[in-house]
Amino acid sequence: MVTRIAVVDRELCKPEKCQIICRRVCPKVRTGEECIVFDDKEKKVLIDESVCIGCGICIKKCPFKAINIVNLPHELKEAPVHRFGPNGFVLYRLPFPVVNEIVGLIGPNGIGKSTVLRILSGEIQPNLGEFDKKINLSEMIKMFRGTELQNYLERLENEKIKISYKPQRVDQIPKAFKGKVSKLLENVDERKILNDLLKTFQLEGVMERKINEVSGGELQRIAILACLAKDAEVYYFDEPTSFLDVFQRLNISKAIRHHCQDKAAMVVDHDLATLDFLADRIHIFYGVPVAYGIVSKPYGVRVGINTFLDGYIKEDNVRFRPESIKFFTSLIEAKASPEILVAFKSIKKKFEKFELEIKGGDIRKKEVLAVLGANALGKTTFARILSGEIRASGEIDSVLKISYKPQYIQADFNGTVKEMLSSTADIATENYKAEIIRPLQLEKLLERDLQELSGGELQRVVIASCLSHDADLYILDEPSAFLDVEQRLAVAKMLNRMVEVKEKSALAIDHDLLFLSQIGNRAMVFLGEPSVKGFVEDVTSVKNAFNVFLKQVNVTFRKDPQTGRPRANKLNSQLDREQKEKGNYFYV
Repeated sequence: MVTRIAVVDRELCKPEKCQIICRRVCPKVRTGEECIVFDDKEKKVLIDESVCIGCGICIKKCPFKAINIVNLPHELKEAPVHRFGPNGFVLYRLPFPVVNEIVGLIGPNGIGKSTVLRILSGEIQPNLGEFDKKINLSEMIKMFRGTELQNYLERLENEKIKISYKPQRVDQIPKAFKGKVSKLLENVDERKILNDLLKTFQLEGVMERKINEVSGGELQRIAILACLAKDAEVYYFDEPTSFLDVFQRLNISKAIRHHCQDKAAMVVDHDLATLDFLADRIHIFYGVPVAYGIVSKPYGVRVGINTFLDGYIKEDNVRFRPESIKFFTSLIEAKASPEILVAFKSIKKKFEKFELEIKGGDIRKKEVLAVLGANALGKTTFARILSGEIRASGEIDSVLKISYKPQYIQADFNGTVKEMLSSTADIATENYKAEIIRPLQLEKLLERDLQELSGGELQRVVIASCLSHDADLYILDEPSAFLDVEQRLAVAKMLNRMVEVKEKSALAIDHDLLFLSQIGNRAMVFLGEPSVKGFVEDVTSVKNAFNVFLKQVNVTFRKDPQTGRPRANKLNSQLDREQKEKGNYFYV
């Protein structure tokens, strides 16, 4: 029998504005059984799942796209692990930590990955779907009797397991701690490894600063350091690569692997290259975002990531994505367009403590130029020079209309997403919906106020706003930040289609190597000493650029034969050593 769940997004639902359209259109009203009711006390819509027939009329009629009625897979017969209130998100199954292994969790946003970490760390008490009752952990232990989780949950119940947890929202740390960085880190250094980690994470210079004075990347590294410094048996890391460049991501990965030997660790991340390099096994999360999430069995890293990209869980006989995600290495080896949009040479800019030098290069028509390099080497400065925000010496031989998406995004528009996008484009046209709205999954966000959006939602809206302007060159600084894997690849595909069809050009700065490998056939590599000097020799092919960059990072990539995606080799593996001997750090 198919289980049906109803989910009402409380942020989208505005009953006071629509006068409860969903209640009026529901056919069950005629039978005397109301599946949709209005809670006068809570001022919100509630749907009775035992009465709902799944007709879908309320979904289509809701002006705010707040309702989702989902039929769960036939094969899913077990009880849920947790549910967030009536008509709230439902989680099925749990992954399990393994001693001396790093377990990776992969899946779209809003599918339950952070919820799982909070349950396993003891922060959330699971309710087994009965949100109106107090459920003891012993009842959950019965659910997982005979599995790898039984012993773990018993120790968790008896408080006999030591856990260290790095949360997703590191920006909340300054609200909980007001002192100096040194005070915070010295208090958690139970393993006496603080000095080693400070050097590895390049944080010696921030110790005397207050926690609210450090950057997002520094705050992320501080949070990971604090997590590793605690003497625990299990370490949980929720999105540790956000705000970090590729060098830092790989340094963090090496540190986690080194300091979690003989420990258990679990990592949630959207950077497939980092998971490939770091994890020993993978659990896939699938379902319907914000509605329900299911945790797969564990897979080996290659099989797990490829299964996720394929979109089909063989064991559950469930296809959770209409089509497989394929990577196109043909882009990497394609010839660049001969038409030059803008050429530049001898670009120099000096600040008080930093200088940038770009010897030369150009951006071609109908291309996306990928830009990569460590943080603090001048990538954003170059984008701002092109956009006219910063003056610099040198030659730029063309005057361009530029649309610029900055690195740090803010909700500085008072109004809804629909009102913001309508100020620059006719968003009601079918072309706009096909080119911008649907690829970025903005349908449910149009009636939301910008101030209410999450980081990932705001990122998609700001990308849409940038691409809505009429421009010759679109500059996007870190467009993949806060986006999940599918959203990142959707943005890459959308950019390629836009520059080809509309004959525009784009420049994309990012730290996700898989994302960058899918958005063009030429690239710029920024090299140098972070915060001191950055330089660029010339624009080159993506393959050459990646080879130069990865040699600096000391990591090699190979092509996966099944999906075509670039895969990170394990450090000092046979393939890693062979490719380094041949100088093929990026082999496609």
